[in-house]
Amino acid sequence: MTSLIVLDIKPYLEEDIGSGDITAAIIPATVAAEAEVLTREAMVLCGQAWFDAVFKELDPRVRIAWLCGEGEMVMAGATLCRLDGAARALLTGERTALNLLQTLSATATVARQYADAVTGTGCKVLDTRKTIPGLRQAQKYAVSVGGCHNHRIGLYDGVLIKENHILAAGSIGQAIRIARELTTAPVEVEVETLEQLQEALAAKPDRIMLDNFRFEDLRAAVKIAAGRVELEASGNIGLDNIRTIAETGVDFISIGALTKHVKAVDLSMRIKLAHG
Repeated sequence: MTSLIVLDIKPYLEEDIGSGDITAAIIPATVAAEAEVLTREAMVLCGQAWFDAVFKELDPRVRIAWLCGEGEMVMAGATLCRLDGAARALLTGERTALNLLQTLSATATVARQYADAVTGTGCKVLDTRKTIPGLRQAQKYAVSVGGCHNHRIGLYDGVLIKENHILAAGSIGQAIRIARELTTAPVEVEVETLEQLQEALAAKPDRIMLDNFRFEDLRAAVKIAAGRVELEASGNIGLDNIRTIAETGVDFISIGALTKHVKAVDLSMRIKLAHG
């Protein structure tokens, strides 16, 4: 997954550089520099490959030495990496590289919090399609670095039948039947009541999403399903209640906030020495 995104680093650079970095042009091309990247807050480091790819694209001679590992929990004030190379390349790539690193690290950090919250329950936390446009696969990679798991990547690799699909198809059973005829991809259906759960069980999907179920209804759903199908809880779930939901016995919990509500980690790149 990382190689697919890293190979497509050019759009990120083109967005920022456009026809050229007219500020970095004031620095003579012969000037070399050293720099370091610091974090001002605790974080799970994620996105090294994207960061490296930015500078490799601008100037393959830029050297980067990472002092912390991918997926490592890093404390505030830590130096993440050191760079040396042409000053122009370092200055031009700074914002794009930091934007990617701070966003992916933020995603991984949030994912780690949710993964830790369900430790020991046997329940897996999933992401959703509520991602930042242009960063879906990168964010889903970050989710896995943080210790959570990926739901379907897009509309093409899994069926998720929701309320509007059911209304258009006519019924839960009809929607699942048609889906089975069209594809061999996994079929999941969303239900909102225990009655709909019974209907879905009769149609034998691969997974049932329990949308906005109360705690007691989640426990009842687990008993009704009795291991016949995977159960996924979704809707109004946060760090304050995820442990309780996981302990009901559901197999999965999907959280849009893993990728949707991320607040970028506060990073800084500082030039330490320039010469040439």
